[in-house]
Amino acid sequence: MSGAPVGVGLVGLGTIGTGVVKVLQRNGAVIAERLGSPLRLVRIADLDLERDRGVDLAGIRFDSDADGLLDDPDVKIVVELIGGYDAARRLILAAIERGKHVVTANKALLAAHGAEIFEAAQARGVDVAFEASVGGGIPILRSLREGLSANQIERIHGIMNGTTNFVLTEMERTGAPFEAALKRAQELGYAEADPSIDVDGIDAAHKLTLLVAMAFGARLTFKDIPTEGIRGLVPLDFEMAEQFGYKIKLLGIAKARADGRIEARVHPTLIPASSLLSHVEGAMNGIAVYGNAVGPTLFYGAGAGELPTASAVVADLMEIARELRRGTAGRVAPLSYLPQALRVRPLVPLGEIRGRAYLRFTALDRPGVLSHIAGALGEQGVGIGSVIQRGRGGAEESVPVVMLTHPTQESAVRGALAAIDRLPDVTAPTLFVRIEEDL
Repeated sequence: MSGAPVGVGLVGLGTIGTGVVKVLQRNGAVIAERLGSPLRLVRIADLDLERDRGVDLAGIRFDSDADGLLDDPDVKIVVELIGGYDAARRLILAAIERGKHVVTANKALLAAHGAEIFEAAQARGVDVAFEASVGGGIPILRSLREGLSANQIERIHGIMNGTTNFVLTEMERTGAPFEAALKRAQELGYAEADPSIDVDGIDAAHKLTLLVAMAFGARLTFKDIPTEGIRGLVPLDFEMAEQFGYKIKLLGIAKARADGRIEARVHPTLIPASSLLSHVEGAMNGIAVYGNAVGPTLFYGAGAGELPTASAVVADLMEIARELRRGTAGRVAPLSYLPQALRVRPLVPLGEIRGRAYLRFTALDRPGVLSHIAGALGEQGVGIGSVIQRGRGGAEESVPVVMLTHPTQESAVRGALAAIDRLPDVTAPTLFVRIEEDL
């Protein structure tokens, strides 16, 4: 027998909020059959009351009164989809203070202020669910929190941003420069007018912050994570990567070290063309998780978009509604680890990371230039695995020279590059891209 409806209040009727309305309306019957009671959208608050979203809001109170929504006794769960920091933080904390459970897709807020929000929710005895904040409709957080909870997680490699993955795929497939590929992404709606958060790796760092907490029980904010974007890549880099047997992806990487430290970093990465992640193309996401019991697992799917993200939001609503029916909260800790088990864990400095590197030099085509570059690498103990020079430039024209190094500590590579970029025959800063083999 169906139970009493669970009232939901939605703050923010943008793209994802509209998707939530659609999922609740289209799939209401199957949701009720799985849940045992219907989810009822009681109220919506948004500043824009005029725009037609293409959904039927009959029977739903729709106004700009977010405080009234929070105070409404029929609203048991508040969905925050306004994004950003300050207003969203105030809204979520106010909902918690009023004893409301919260669902959010706001990875930026949680990556910066998650500790405060989760502590407030625990003290008030309510839940904060956030599956949609990482990977869109991919159930990666629920899998880490529950399905893989018996494992010690060893490492994570993730393509976590659909915008950058689309741009990189476009550059690889068409040979387009970065600016043209980004413009194409903007035309198709994959990139914002200001794409900095995506192409500079910040969005991926927000998501990696949450994954690191859930995988390793580590307290950190996204500002702790070394982050690099994709602006420095050119079509030649994709040609060379293919020639060497690699693809280029923007990865979020996290690894547990035996000494208790962890690696956490976001940057463009050469990965083997034979790896499963190398086949994640376009605006799709893929996250590989390696557990000491389960071994390798791969989560693949749409990492953004109206309905995929709404799917995860509504799944969180259903999870909380089940707990409401049981009269419980906090069945599983939001970050997988019990709050008292979360701790600050030191990050491994980038200089200590050991691996192969892809280097693209820009140098005048003169005798002796290669020997000077090789000499600077050799002085730092950096071995050269492969070298390719593209074209002939003459003594006064620069040409690209691409090298792959042997496995080397990054501090040694950086030391060599500092000397190389001061050479008079080197005419532009060297591009340095890390290579990950263990995928």
